[in-house]
Amino acid sequence: MSSVAKSKTKRRVSPRSNAPQSRQPSQDASRFTEVADGLVEIGKGFYERGWVLGTSGNFSAVISREPLRLAITSTGLDKGTLTPAHFLEIDNAANVVQGDGRPSAEALLHLAIARGLDAGAILHTHSVWSTVLSGSHASHGGIALEGFEMLKGLEGVRTHKHREWLPILENSQDMIELGERVSKILRESPGIHGFLLQEHGLYTWGVGLQEAKRHVEILEFLMEVLVRSGAAESA
Repeated sequence: MSSVAKSKTKRRVSPRSNAPQSRQPSQDASRFTEVADGLVEIGKGFYERGWVLGTSGNFSAVISREPLRLAITSTGLDKGTLTPAHFLEIDNAANVVQGDGRPSAEALLHLAIARGLDAGAILHTHSVWSTVLSGSHASHGGIALEGFEMLKGLEGVRTHKHREWLPILENSQDMIELGERVSKILRESPGIHGFLLQEHGLYTWGVGLQEAKRHVEILEFLMEVLVRSGAAESA
């Protein structure tokens, strides 16, 4: 698998750490605290399983829909040592309205998913398995997962005969353009439970934190099975 040099920085909407008066934090402080606490525990668990090593990965949860507000990890953090203070509240343009720090450029992808689906939580991991498979299967446009009992852990799936399509999107440093492609794939494939960024990692979601966490566990398990069984090499 060849590595691609990143020669330019990610293009993003520049978030502001000091919100103007027109961008007020959500009035539901208890909701922000609740989701931050939950995401801290999820982050530590994912780190221990090798899915978000270094400063990789980012997590978010919807605080409110009208207006759209997300609690999201600040960028550049070790996910094994997260605390609630490491979470920011952002608006629908990725501007920071509460918290210290700045969100990852990929906050725009979280917002695209939150807007495009009835998703209450969005989780992004960088496992070995997702990195390998998203590279080896990129020419196919995605990975078909079928015949596995673990598929029934995905919301709405009732049989191991289900065929889950996991699209692979070419990675980009232009987050605005990539966010538009994410929105497009969600419109064109409304039944999917996640997607991969090529040689990058997994994005998945759920109605709430526990459903999103379960989807990560199911998809990471199945990708590991494919790699260990040699399916990545036979594609």
